[in-house]
Formats: sequence, C-alpha cells, structure tokens
Amino acid sequence: MSSRPDPDAVIVIFGAAVRPDGRASTTLRRRVDAAARCSRRFHAPLFIPTGGVGRFGASEASVMGGLLRDFGVPETQLLLEETAVDTLSSVRAVRHLLRAHSITAPVYVATSAYHLPRCVLLLRLAGIRARACPPPEFPAASSRGLRWYWRLRELPALPYDAALVLGLRLSKRL
Repeated sequence: MSSRPDPDAVIVIFGAAVRPDGRASTTLRRRVDAAARCSRRFHAPLFIPTGGVGRFGASEASVMGGLLRDFGVPETQLLLEETAVDTLSSVRAVRHLLRAHSITAPVYVATSAYHLPRCVLLLRLAGIRARACPPPEFPAASSRGLRWYWRLRELPALPYDAALVLGLRLSKRL
C-alpha cells in the first residue's frame, strides 16, 4: 500500500450487472457516476468497487475500475474487490480489505437508491462507520413495475442479511 496515498475517504461502489458484451449496465454506470460525484468532496479518495464475475464478461469491480479510470481516477486510488457475489459478500470482503490495508478513513457507499439503506446498515453492523453518497439521479429501472420489484426485494433482504451479519459477528467469523 506504500504507493497508494493515505485516503481521506473510502468510496465503496456496490456492483451491478455487466452486459453480455462486457460493458457496464446502465445501473452500474450510474452507480459509478454517483461515486465520482461524491468523490469531488475529497482530496484523495480511495475507491473500492466490489463485485465478482457474473454471467458475462469481466468482474463487476474491474468494469467499474475501467469507468473510474475513464473519469481520470489514477490507479493508486483504486482497490478492486473482485470476489463478491452478492451484497453480503461485498460487505465481508470490504471489511477484510479495510483491515488488511489498515485503512481508517471515513467510508461512503455508492449504489442505487433502493439498495443504499441495506448497504449502509450492513457495513455499520460489520463495524464500519459507513455513510451514504447521494444516489444516482435516475432510478435503477425505467418501468414503474421494475422499480417496485427492486424496492420490494429489499424488504426481506435487509433483515435477513442483517441477521446474518450479526450472527457472523457473534460467532467471530466476520
């Protein structure tokens, strides 16, 4: 980590789908845009895009890393987390990375508006004092039905994942 400047903030970007041609989905691009906008408040933010290889192409994290580099973010401000397969595994992996690299800067979360409460809560339950970046300006889906699907999907996911995180902390496996 010696070549990496000490960050004054960490911005964790939660992954989303990569298209069959390897490009970022609209949702993924919007999450990266939100992270880039949030980063303007800081002098030396560290970005942690998180997400492994999904159904198509490269890992979500590496696709986000490419988008961030296109925004002019230097390689030294990127720490890719390419193993996570879901929100909970992203939280666990980010916690591990922060500890492994002795990073103590404030943590901000960039994701879609519907997903933001769960991500912030899970990171906090994992012992990370996370805050929210302003979410993307546009909804994650263009149709009202799909937007409600994503919101309603979070209802059971939030308490379920929260219980898992608490159980992992109690068993000292987190």
